[in-house]
Amino acid sequence: MSTRKPIKKAVFPVAGLGTRFLPATKAIPKELLPIVDRPLIQYAVDEAREAGIEQIIFVTGRGKTAIVEHFDVAFELEATMTERGKDMKVLDATRATPGDIITVRQQVPLGLGHAIWCARAIVGDDPFAILLPDELMVGEPGCMKQMVEAYNEVGGNLISVLEVPHDEVSSYGVIDPGNSNGNLTEVKGLVEKPPIDEAPSNKIISGRYILQPEVMRTLENQGKGAGGEIQLTDAMARMIGSQPFHAVTFDGKRYDCGSKTGFVEATLAIALEREDMGEEVRRIATRLLGG
Repeated sequence: MSTRKPIKKAVFPVAGLGTRFLPATKAIPKELLPIVDRPLIQYAVDEAREAGIEQIIFVTGRGKTAIVEHFDVAFELEATMTERGKDMKVLDATRATPGDIITVRQQVPLGLGHAIWCARAIVGDDPFAILLPDELMVGEPGCMKQMVEAYNEVGGNLISVLEVPHDEVSSYGVIDPGNSNGNLTEVKGLVEKPPIDEAPSNKIISGRYILQPEVMRTLENQGKGAGGEIQLTDAMARMIGSQPFHAVTFDGKRYDCGSKTGFVEATLAIALEREDMGEEVRRIATRLLGG
């Protein structure tokens, strides 16, 4: 009988300014920019819910209240749609159970580690998930569900990894791998953006984590790292050896929606998969490419 606490809380760091997407993000949080017709944040929240997560914790900043509005009940909109006999299914996933969505403010942009630390009071003594909404993970089942299944086997801390061509490793955080078993790899170390010839593997950290609450104590006493920010990678690296630490190789696709080209790629890829528009989009793309 396992005594592991189940993963019921997830932290979403959404305080970033989205400057790469200006002027679109001047008044609209980048997490609400749509991939076809669903905001980026919706994909991440749906992925968390599929994995059995009940409490959604947004670490927000100024000007980000629209993210919470998106998951609220929209009385006027819903009343009008009902009156007009419109299909309400499109709004089903956007409604939160009261009390399930909690926001905390990150007043100063001190990095991802600091953003996670801002959620410490809500996380308490429970293990928790982290989802970075910029990284759109598409798989069956979703990335977080694959990770929760792995957590139920091994416990401890887990990170999602993807294999990339070796010449791309210096753009990412990379794991120093130990023993592998199926999609699970022991993590012996973490290296942030290593030079290609010093990279310990081609397995890159990809925006999904399950961490034990002790990481909060580690972050509390941690100095600034790369870029003058409090880095989550540094805090995780300090926990290796004291708790089990594994990487889960994600079976699915990742789109880096923090970059404009990644955002366009995700939009095109998801549109092509849609039953209601895939064929038409393929025709349009073929025509634009002169095929």
